[in-house]
Amino acid sequence: MFKEARQMLLVKQLENLGDIKGGMYDFEKAGDILEKHNHTENDVHITIVARGKIKAYSHDWEKEAVAGQLIDFCPGEPHEIMALENNTRIFNLVKKYGGVSDDTQKT
Repeated sequence: MFKEARQMLLVKQLENLGDIKGGMYDFEKAGDILEKHNHTENDVHITIVARGKIKAYSHDWEKEAVAGQLIDFCPGEPHEIMALENNTRIFNLVKKYGGVSDDTQKT
């Protein structure tokens, strides 16, 4: 697919939002990545795509999402996120683990 994964991210932590914690990630070019990482029940996040398109993947799954969609991650699930379009922006918001929300899946 992409010859070499790039890691050109601009990250801005969200502050002064009460109980909401997270960050805004800007991917300059298609192929830029947020390297593989993992979470506990205390810091697992949802990813909301604000613009562009991403692919999130792990060892046994992958999901794509476009602007306006979200991906809900589970604790203990190592994953990486790759921009599929230039100028992609996502928000990762830490959640209280429990419910499942993933509008990339057809019902």
